[in-house]
Amino acid sequence: MNIEEILDTLDDMLDKAWSLPLSGGRCVVDADKVRDLIDDIRLNMPSEIKQAKAVVSDRGDIITTARREAEAIVRKAEERARALIAQEEVVRQAQERAAEIMAQAQTKSREMRQAAYDFSDNMLRQTEETLAQSLSHVKSTRSALRSAGTHR
Repeated sequence: MNIEEILDTLDDMLDKAWSLPLSGGRCVVDADKVRDLIDDIRLNMPSEIKQAKAVVSDRGDIITTARREAEAIVRKAEERARALIAQEEVVRQAQERAAEIMAQAQTKSREMRQAAYDFSDNMLRQTEETLAQSLSHVKSTRSALRSAGTHR
């Protein structure tokens, strides 16, 4: 029998016990049966008490373990957050550097186009001047040839 059954038996015994008149609710029970039931309770009690103590002890261990695990999870989450923030900072810096490089490349490209334009313009001007001088020499030589041909 377990403790619940023993207690139910005790309760039934009290319900069936003879009440003593003018005793304020006292009754007569079989003392030997009550002692046997109390002994049965004592025999059954230790395992249940042990179980209760184990549950209380386990509860403390479970809470301690849960706290440790929660703290570890929080630490990992904080580390991950720091890593993500650091990574985000690296990405931001890389984007800034890429924008700087693009701006420098565009500036350099404009400078190179302007230099190529200036070089080409200068070469064409020099060619034009050389051609103009050559044309002037051709005209003067031709004019001299005409003058020499009419003086004969």
